[in-house]
Amino acid sequence: MSALDDNIGKLQDALKHFQNAGILNHINGSDVPAMSGETFQSVSPVDESIICNVARGSADDINAAANAAKDAFAQWRDMPAKQRKTILLNIADGIEQRAEEIALCECWDTGQALRFMSKAALRAAENFRYFADQVPGARDGLNLPSPTLMNVTTRVPIGPVGIITPWNTPFMLSTWKIAPALASGCTVVHKPAELSPLTARILMDIAKESGLPDGVWNLVNGLGEDAGKALTEHPAIKAIAFVGESHTGTLIVKQGADTLKRNHLELGGKNPVIVFPDANLDRALDAAIFMIYSINGERCTSSSRLLVHESIKDEFEAKLVARVNNIKVGHPLDPSTEIGPLIAQDHFDKVTSYFEIAKTDGATVAAGGERQGDKGYFVKPTLFTQANNEMRIAQEEIFGPVLTSIPFSTQAQAVQIANDIPYGLTAYVWTNDLTQALQVTNELEAGMIWVNSENVRHLPTPFGGVKASGIGRDGGDYSFDFYMEQKHIGFATGEHKIARLGA
Repeated sequence: MSALDDNIGKLQDALKHFQNAGILNHINGSDVPAMSGETFQSVSPVDESIICNVARGSADDINAAANAAKDAFAQWRDMPAKQRKTILLNIADGIEQRAEEIALCECWDTGQALRFMSKAALRAAENFRYFADQVPGARDGLNLPSPTLMNVTTRVPIGPVGIITPWNTPFMLSTWKIAPALASGCTVVHKPAELSPLTARILMDIAKESGLPDGVWNLVNGLGEDAGKALTEHPAIKAIAFVGESHTGTLIVKQGADTLKRNHLELGGKNPVIVFPDANLDRALDAAIFMIYSINGERCTSSSRLLVHESIKDEFEAKLVARVNNIKVGHPLDPSTEIGPLIAQDHFDKVTSYFEIAKTDGATVAAGGERQGDKGYFVKPTLFTQANNEMRIAQEEIFGPVLTSIPFSTQAQAVQIANDIPYGLTAYVWTNDLTQALQVTNELEAGMIWVNSENVRHLPTPFGGVKASGIGRDGGDYSFDFYMEQKHIGFATGEHKIARLGA
């Protein structure tokens, strides 16, 4: 039996429960259908088959979940830190025990290749383990003495929060949000992306089995315009943490305005990778390819614009074309597959529309630029050359395995091109000139920059963007800044003079 056949067999076993029972919402400790009785279908992008029915939550379901989170908040907030830490560690253990099942379901639900998703669940467990370790000190503050007062600060959880997660790597990104929220002492209403609901349900089951009290973590599936909108508007929800497309982020801010919601938005990107001629070009080539073609190009941090110095452009692009044409597109459960299918028909149509847009704008399709096969949402990895930064393929987030190469002549021009974009999530710089690296990273408009490296996530560091790429930061203490409120308390250290009005 081949590895692919073996993985398909394991997947079929994992899917039996979903196929028999569908995916229900989880509110106040109970699995429940949508109050309306309505469902929608989860479809695999691999062969366009129906996976299962999913409860289609609406405002009524969100209301029940938000009220459950509100009612459970005091109990969770006041639970001893050691006890909350133990529950989060239990969740991490549960994720590790079901890591293979999670990876297989995620691949089938999203089209992501197993070679990348096989480790995603383990990284998610690391997220819970990391934030569990932070629980005992999460509320620690400062002692800020003044001449007459002992001033101390502390942090308290903000209350029930709404978490809306995307479809590209849904399991891991859910844990990035939910783990610090729970570690802070907040309660949660989670609405996963409607295109990838499977692993959110598995995560909910793991949490339930880990001893989490009822109502602390609620799951409501549904569409953005229904359940998502109701969540962002609900008065009991104090904050919204969202990962997704930039336009949706603007809607979330508008919808939460009347209730003065705090928002953390991790949005889109059109990220540059700048390659200077003095760089280690072989490593730069590896990193540029990895950061756009892995995860099917469906990630906000992908290096979708290659800015390459004109003196090395022809040689670098020639090597790039050869490598791109050699990337294996195939079944996501095949361990040798490097790119799987795009998530859904609408997204497939969007990505493939840029093949003609590129030609119309005057760019060259140097590799790919077409569909692969006639079933499933597969596209060949694509490279556009002879491009400039004014073209739509350089300005708009395609969110697929599509790279646009743009030449530059000077350091100043590279920075100007890199910044001439609505987005500002990440940037990648390849140079062995330390002075140049310091100058360029200081001038780039991006929330995260890697020098001589691909995106290597380190949990204590801040993750987030500027401009249209978002508001706020994930990671370490930065997450707690969002999920908690700062509180100041001043204790008089003596009988200082108080003005006596009307005495």
